[in-house]
Amino acid sequence: MMILLTYDVNFKNDTGGATRLRKISKLCQVYGQRVQYSVFEIEVDMAQWTKLKNELISIIDESVDSLRFYYLGNNWERRVEHIGAKAVLDLNGLLLL
Repeated sequence: MMILLTYDVNFKNDTGGATRLRKISKLCQVYGQRVQYSVFEIEVDMAQWTKLKNELISIIDESVDSLRFYYLGNNWERRVEHIGAKAVLDLNGLLLL
């Protein structure tokens, strides 16, 4: 299933905010691709999603940070349109390291 994940981390008046921001970003990069600064497209199965979601929740400070999840489902290709500079990564394609 495809999930669009967005986050907002308060780091201006919070000494731990920058650390939380980096942790969230690095974790999201393991599972998907960054499409905007705080927006990731993530394609996972239910077990992976449960693990990722729990890890993200454990990182944020719910009193000042936020996470938003948009569930696009398995047939997401027809629901996403991209126009502009950033190349779109084929999440189902061959991954070369």
